[in-house]
Amino acid sequence: MLTATSDRGAPERPAEPGQRPGLVPMLQHADVWRGIDRLAAKHGLSASGLARRAGLDPTAFNPSKRITREGRPRWPSTESVAKVLTVTGESFASFVTLTGSPGSGEGATFQGGGKLAGRGAVGKSIPVVALARLASESCFDQNGHPTGNAWGRVNAPGIVDRSAFAIEINGHEFDPVYRDGDLIIASPEAEVRRGDRIVVGAASGAVLLRRVGRQEAEGLYLESPIDASSGTFLKNSEIRWIARVVWASQ
Repeated sequence: MLTATSDRGAPERPAEPGQRPGLVPMLQHADVWRGIDRLAAKHGLSASGLARRAGLDPTAFNPSKRITREGRPRWPSTESVAKVLTVTGESFASFVTLTGSPGSGEGATFQGGGKLAGRGAVGKSIPVVALARLASESCFDQNGHPTGNAWGRVNAPGIVDRSAFAIEINGHEFDPVYRDGDLIIASPEAEVRRGDRIVVGAASGAVLLRRVGRQEAEGLYLESPIDASSGTFLKNSEIRWIARVVWASQ
C-alpha cells in the first residue's frame, strides 16, 4: 500500500481521528488505480498508453490486471508508479491528489482547467472482461447481464447506469478505432441508433462488437467498426440483446 506525507514546508493538514499529524490517510486499492487512470487522462493517454510511455508492458495497467481471477486486489508496484510519474513530470503529491482519497486535496484544478469530481461523484464500479475471453467463455445471461467467473471490476468515472459493463480490447482486430488495451463501456439501456457502435449478443451464443449500418423492421444490418463495406444482416430472432458503446478510453 502507498502512503504520502505532506510536502516539506507546506502547512500540515489537521489530523483525522486516529491519524498521525501531517499524513494523508493510507491509499486504498481503488484510490491508486483511480489515480493512474486520471493521470493518464490528464496527459491525453489511455492507461495502456501511459504504461507504454513509461516503458512498461502495455497491459500492465489494464483493468483485467487489477483483480486476480480469485477476486483479490492486485496493486501496481511502487516502481511502476515512480516510472509513470517520471515520464509525465508529475510529483507524488499531485498523484495523491488525483487519487481522490480522503485528505488528498481532491478538487484541485488540472493543468488546462477543470476540476476533479468529488469522491462521491467518481462513478461506480462496474464489471469488466477481456475481449479475448468472450469467444471462449459464457460471460452473459440471456438478457445481456454479466455472469460467470471471467469478470473483474473497474471504476467507471461518470457512469451511473446499473446495467453498464466494460470490455478491455485485446489485439489489433479493431485498429485504429479501438487499440490493444483500450477500454469500452456499453449499456443495454442506451437507445441504439444508426451509426452507433454496439455489443451484440447473438442467439448463436456469439458476442460481437459491431456498428449499426442500417435498422429495419426485420432486424439490423451490422458492419465492422473499421470497415463499413463489409457487414451482416441479423434478424430480430437472431439477436438476444444489444448494448450501445457509451464510452471508450482511447
